[in-house]
Amino acid sequence: MKANRWMLVAMTMIGILLLPVPAAAEEGENLAKKLANPVSSLISVPIQANYDGNIGLSEDGSVWRINIQPVIPVSINDSWNLISRTIFPVIAQSDVPSVGMGESGTGDIVQSLFFSPKNPTSRGIIWGIGPVFMLPTASDEMLGTEKWGMGPTAVVLKQFGPWTFGGLVNHIASFAGNDNRADVNATFLQPFLTYITKTKTTFSLNTESTYDWENEVWSVPINIGVAQMLKIGPQIIQVGGGARYWAESPDGGPKGWGARVNLVLLFPK
Repeated sequence: MKANRWMLVAMTMIGILLLPVPAAAEEGENLAKKLANPVSSLISVPIQANYDGNIGLSEDGSVWRINIQPVIPVSINDSWNLISRTIFPVIAQSDVPSVGMGESGTGDIVQSLFFSPKNPTSRGIIWGIGPVFMLPTASDEMLGTEKWGMGPTAVVLKQFGPWTFGGLVNHIASFAGNDNRADVNATFLQPFLTYITKTKTTFSLNTESTYDWENEVWSVPINIGVAQMLKIGPQIIQVGGGARYWAESPDGGPKGWGARVNLVLLFPK
């Protein structure tokens, strides 16, 4: 079982790395700043691997979650972009929800679409707003909600010098799906702060908090990380890692410290 999980993870990573590689036309700190902006006009494919432990009532469970997150901007006209941000999770969990149980496969896709002005406001504010959708694409009932969901999403940020700070929010409510499964009614909040050095090293701090309105509980992981932009042949990438601490989680949820590793493929125009 564990060998199959790791094979699935490895095949997913290899598949992404075999994407066609264009020649880079834009480099430097400007690319790092665009990566710090969720609605920038930069095609990228972040691959984010998260490890969390101490899961379940006995705290023996653990989860690897690899989020494949392609970001694709589309120019609508001279003033507006449409930014597509997809989160496609690949999950391998052990002793969850109880000892001896475990599943691996894909989770539910979350698809966000941001309508964003191409230029910041007179005060340097960058923003985007649009819909978010949850698709019941999980390969196993233990890995997803079996519900269709949708709601609004928005992001606002400001960049000055090496700093970027802002926040992203969405709310997803289920409207169809398996009637025997619990409804989804959740708000996601992600305030973020990044600092980029002249050597294109990015230091980041954020939370990825979720409030479950159905059960009236918070999930609050606090993430700190560092990432470095590199060039391998014609391909520009960003690699990094960090730690996460669960300040709050529901009963049976992860506790204590977790870890995160990032790989981002950049496709500048």
